[in-house]
Amino acid sequence: MKLTGIGDEAATELQGQIQAVQKLGWKHIELRTVEVPGFPKANFHDISDQAFDQAVGVLEANSIGVYCFSSTIMNWSRHLDEPFDITLAEVERAIPRMQRLDARFVRIMSFKPRDEEYRIPSKVFRCVNEVTKRFLDAGLQPIHENCMNYGGMSWQHALELLDRCPGLKWVFDTANPIFNPDRSRAKPWPRQDAWEFWTHIREHVVHLHIKDASWNAARNAADYRWPGEGSGRVRDILKDALQSRYQGAASIEPHMVAVFHEHKQVVDERAKQENFVEYGKALQLMLNDLIAQ
Repeated sequence: MKLTGIGDEAATELQGQIQAVQKLGWKHIELRTVEVPGFPKANFHDISDQAFDQAVGVLEANSIGVYCFSSTIMNWSRHLDEPFDITLAEVERAIPRMQRLDARFVRIMSFKPRDEEYRIPSKVFRCVNEVTKRFLDAGLQPIHENCMNYGGMSWQHALELLDRCPGLKWVFDTANPIFNPDRSRAKPWPRQDAWEFWTHIREHVVHLHIKDASWNAARNAADYRWPGEGSGRVRDILKDALQSRYQGAASIEPHMVAVFHEHKQVVDERAKQENFVEYGKALQLMLNDLIAQ
């Protein structure tokens, strides 16, 4: 199983992200937010052409490939009532950049619907289907992440989205079910079960997203843990993936020092990189143990 990780969990600057994966002996990175000297940080499909060219040079100089673009396309910060042209522009910027870097996958989502849109998802399907088609027509594979979006509301919603959007594949996040309500059930919605979600979606999964967490009722939030120490069933899911001859990669997103959607936090860059490297080592040890069994 190829190992990689979302670079901005290791460092803000691209060079620091590369340094972290090199410390782990990995040859690929998953790019989300990047910063190169002289330019502001932004998602990899949003940085300027000059910043992108510089980033490509840094990646090539270090012999690091890009396995996946972790885009913001239709993610949890976007709503259906926003102009769809914004989304399509992101897609059109991402395509040539993925092709230049020979990136296999691009993560997408399916918006954060408002309450009335949970019941009438036809516009969600139209938008996701259009984005999926554009990437596929360019020879690229879009993969949908179960997160705070329509496809992440339950495994039933995920399968419905896949059925309505031919060619779309899945990236399964082991920790997101822990904080996501199961909207296939009656209110008050219970939290999802990671193993249950996995067993229903696994045949569509081409990319594994490794993070772990436990639900903290007192904080009404997730506490992020080392892989295998939370409720994400990471070990069981990896074991099942190996037994099923899963051919994709596993990509880490520790969330223990920095959380992507918590923009106001101040983070120690050294601690961030050290945590990323230790998290990667913990995953490697778990996989080695599972393979040896």
